[in-house]
Amino acid sequence: MSETMDVELQVIGSALRAVAEEMGAILIRSAFSANIKERRDCSTAIFAHDGRMIAQAEHIPVHLGAMPEAVAAVMELGPAEGEIYILNDPYTGGTHLPDITLVSRTSVGFAVSRAHHADVGGMEPASLPATSRELYQEGMIIPPTLLDDRVLRLLIANMRNPDERRGDLRAQIASHQLAEARIDELCEKRTPGHVVAAMNELYAYSERRVRAGIERLPDGVYRGSGVLEPAEGELKIEVAVTIKGDGVDIDFAGTSSQHDGNLNCPLAVTRSACFFVVRCLADPEVPASGGAFAPVSVRAPASSLVNASPPAAVVAGNTETSSRITDAVFGAFGEATDVPAQGQGTMNNTTFGNSTFAYYETIGGGQGASPKSPGPSAVHVAMSNTLNTPIEALELSYPLRVEHYGLRPGSGGAGAQSGGDGVTREIRVLESCRLSVLGERRHNPPQGMAGGRPGALGRTLLNGDELPPKATRQLAPGDVVRIETPGGGGWGAPPAADD
Repeated sequence: MSETMDVELQVIGSALRAVAEEMGAILIRSAFSANIKERRDCSTAIFAHDGRMIAQAEHIPVHLGAMPEAVAAVMELGPAEGEIYILNDPYTGGTHLPDITLVSRTSVGFAVSRAHHADVGGMEPASLPATSRELYQEGMIIPPTLLDDRVLRLLIANMRNPDERRGDLRAQIASHQLAEARIDELCEKRTPGHVVAAMNELYAYSERRVRAGIERLPDGVYRGSGVLEPAEGELKIEVAVTIKGDGVDIDFAGTSSQHDGNLNCPLAVTRSACFFVVRCLADPEVPASGGAFAPVSVRAPASSLVNASPPAAVVAGNTETSSRITDAVFGAFGEATDVPAQGQGTMNNTTFGNSTFAYYETIGGGQGASPKSPGPSAVHVAMSNTLNTPIEALELSYPLRVEHYGLRPGSGGAGAQSGGDGVTREIRVLESCRLSVLGERRHNPPQGMAGGRPGALGRTLLNGDELPPKATRQLAPGDVVRIETPGGGGWGAPPAADD
């Protein structure tokens, strides 16, 4: 390849990544809900004509592995340029029902957006019920469907706070219209052939870099495990990671069968968690492209906790089980190389809502320490990459008041490098509404590494009384919900004075 051609491919590749980033900017700035415009709970990406992911904006890790399956499901319907398809079905490329995906054709492939909508119907406001037992209870199920005004009206009619839902969906649509225009501009300037060549090179470049990173790890079979906290008992995740040359095989044989709650995980979400770990360890700076995941194969028993079959409920699988998968896979790799101690390992999903409003957020906590530095405090770790909801935005938009928000001192685990601290967020409700909390690490703390101490357990309290990890309650005006998020584990044995 000539130097001139190589430079041109780099320029086009940067332009493609810029299109994905601009899609995200349009979506965030145009959205109505705090969850998208403030917390940025969304992802955008550009795909090739054959369904390979070429460039994703640096948004939400849990969306990475499922987007290609959503594109594949839409491709089966033969979409034409100018058409936009909508879906959220976890068993045809979705993650959980609140994550609504749009897929549209561009002149050389596809544009994709995925955003977490604050409500999609179902048995509880905000569509994250703690007690769901089947998918139908969690909201409206949308198989891949051509989106037009009639379909949009139908969907919104089955969701709470329809004006907000309409605004968020229109923001997604606007991001696709921008992507199609930007891709056309790029093809006009550089020719479609050169754009396609750049797409292929971006994909191959990411694959080469990740394979090189895997090759630096010692060959072998390494094992990890994790525990989840359902309403009763415990569920286990077992994983075997096989490193051979420049490839990785991740096998979840021995993991619990799917259960009758909502911690079940579609296989696409399991893949996302595995891809995230491999990218972190092999080459964290590699561009977010599907090529980075080509060296990784993921296997899981059918109808298991990490490869659920319909109509299993999955709303917490996307957030909580994915976090535990990440911990288990990191733990397995920890037998081959240095990895951080465990972070908070939960998204502390918290929702308030009634017939007139629906509020959703995840709450940050402590990250685990690493060999060379302490863990950061009050961050969204692992499969979440969102921001918090600013107090001003929360109180302006919802009948809620933040009584306290701050660090949770001492919640990080002790060690040669200490784990990050969690946070405390205390919210008073100003009108009758429903509360749902989906949390983890209430019974099993984040573990330290190399002799580091575990982080503190998380807690959820309603008017001072502790709630179970998964809870739905009716609230009256004046009730106060307090979330104390877990700290991260420490790394290395703590100094003697701390023993």
